[in-house]
Amino acid sequence: MMTNTPAHDRIDGYVNGDDVVLFMKGNPTFPQCGFSAAVVEVLSHMQVPFQSYDVLPDAELREGIKAYSQWPTIPQLYVKGEFIGGCDIVREMFAAGELRSLLEEKGVKAA
Repeated sequence: MMTNTPAHDRIDGYVNGDDVVLFMKGNPTFPQCGFSAAVVEVLSHMQVPFQSYDVLPDAELREGIKAYSQWPTIPQLYVKGEFIGGCDIVREMFAAGELRSLLEEKGVKAA
């Protein structure tokens, strides 16, 4: 686990600052990789409001989020401060109906 570096503290603030947080390459309007685009597509389809952070222009954030989650790839989805997973996990959970259940359990509105 990463110690309390400035990056860790900043990421902690992001993760706990909004109900649904996506660390991605690019932004929801213009994703910079297919995996990020796929997660945005799932969240948009479910009409889940989320906050996104673009890791591309920020090396400290890009490396820090990998250490924070102990997960090597981006995108990364967090719900109510809990790391959910990357693209494949989000897509599988969505397809199985598990993502909707998780959001409901945590009190996050989805269409």
